[in-house]
Amino acid sequence: MGSFIGLVLGLVTAALGMTATARADTATFYTVTYVEVGPALAAQGAALVKQYGEATRTAPGATRVERLQRPDRPNQLVVLAAWTDQPAFEAHQAAAATSQFQGTLQPLAASPIDQRLHQALSVDAPAPSPAGAIYAVTHVDVIPPRKDDAVVALTQLAEASRKDPGHVRFDVVQQTNRPNHFTVIEVWVSRAAFDAHAMAPHVRRFRVELGPMSGSLYDERLYRPLE
Repeated sequence: MGSFIGLVLGLVTAALGMTATARADTATFYTVTYVEVGPALAAQGAALVKQYGEATRTAPGATRVERLQRPDRPNQLVVLAAWTDQPAFEAHQAAAATSQFQGTLQPLAASPIDQRLHQALSVDAPAPSPAGAIYAVTHVDVIPPRKDDAVVALTQLAEASRKDPGHVRFDVVQQTNRPNHFTVIEVWVSRAAFDAHAMAPHVRRFRVELGPMSGSLYDERLYRPLE
């Protein structure tokens, strides 16, 4: 009898532990910040984004900060960040370092900063990016009535893609203010691995399913780490 009670208590404890972990994962807040400077100002923009990213890494509540640059259009950059929760991000937004970055960037900018705020939908296990890794950051927009269908399709895509050769990370996050908008963040060991993944059956099937529900073009952009 005692062993049975112990087993039950163990299962309950495990369940509570799993619930706590799930809540912690749910609380994680994700930001995708697009920066575009003038074509002739790419080097200055990259230096500024690097500096901002370094300052952001030391911000309270910042758990991951990645600074990326498009190889084909180096004046377009993005900062990917994960936070312990939304209040941590909001405190960072109010910090002097953020105001300084925004003010210094303004004369260089070809367009205003475009910052997207997200919660987790299907997030991969953390993994370091190897040398030569390529990132794909994709904005997925579906019509509001098909939002739940998109959630299912994107979750299935993420789960299948994590089994592809060369996979490092595959995250899907969902915008907090527009839940029919998503960002897909992929990290692959090489461009060749990404290209092979793009033609995988589950990716092609997803693109077919997405077509009727899509609200805009599938905006997929490739980046390299800016280190």
